[in-house]
Amino acid sequence: MTTHPAKPAPADVSFPALGTTATLLVTEPAALPTAEVILRAELAAVDRACSRFRTDSELNRVNRAAGTPTTVGAYFAEALLAALRAAQLTDGAVDPTVGRAMATLGYDRTFVSLRPDDVGPLPSPRPAPGWRRIVFDPRTRRLCLPPRTHLDLGATAKALAADRAARNAATAVGCGVLVSLGGDLSAAGPAPGDGWRIALADDHARPATGHAPAVAITGGALATSGIRVRTWRRAGRTLHHIVDPATGEPAAPVWRTGTVAAATCVDANTAGTAAIVLGDRALEWLRGTALPARLVGLDGHVVRVGGWPPDSDAPAPVPGGPR
Repeated sequence: MTTHPAKPAPADVSFPALGTTATLLVTEPAALPTAEVILRAELAAVDRACSRFRTDSELNRVNRAAGTPTTVGAYFAEALLAALRAAQLTDGAVDPTVGRAMATLGYDRTFVSLRPDDVGPLPSPRPAPGWRRIVFDPRTRRLCLPPRTHLDLGATAKALAADRAARNAATAVGCGVLVSLGGDLSAAGPAPGDGWRIALADDHARPATGHAPAVAITGGALATSGIRVRTWRRAGRTLHHIVDPATGEPAAPVWRTGTVAAATCVDANTAGTAAIVLGDRALEWLRGTALPARLVGLDGHVVRVGGWPPDSDAPAPVPGGPR
């Protein structure tokens, strides 16, 4: 009789990052320290380039230069191209020019710094200037924003960081890697035998207890967008962080969460965010993408498209709720 040693269980580490929780899992425990160094370096890079809340970030430098041509760094250029591609694929439902709208709504500082109930007046909303007005040459990395236009790359930059970190870590350590940044998850390298099991919940930090729905992925990415986690009140209104570029207002509440699977986390995040913005039009649009998706309505009813499997309640250690 021949016996084979059991493969070690995945090792993991979690820590606060980018205003959410970063979780890293590797299939080989000995690879965890190296993979963590790579993840932390990626998080530092995306924060320096794309943070709305750091006065010294490249994003804020670019926003201050709106109306004047400027040259951007390689990382910022990659993040901007991801955002522009998201805008093109969604016909502007996900648009990086919503920065001023976010600030007008009161989300002009880190979420934990927001006053949960601001009695101050809410200025009249204005549509986003629109991504088509951005002038950018990827070859020279020369960028010119329309005057008074502020970028917000939050809808795609965090997903890009998850993709880059998972890919770079898997290449470096030679084993399976899963990176979760809030609701954005990206897998690279060989997955565990039964796949990476992901619990679905309204909040990644508070996954449902008991029999929570779960899915397994062996590669690619999964992203969840939702309107229940990042909310605040201003002038007597409850607001959330997913802005409809056409109005400059929080997207009309139709779906509580939208979870999408795709080859990359950027694509999954783009589709999930677009579904929240599109509201009643989301199902038709998602069917056109052929991406597997699971939408949860305000009353809890679940709609699946693109071959998303029926809910499973098997144990799932990785939370996959929205950011």
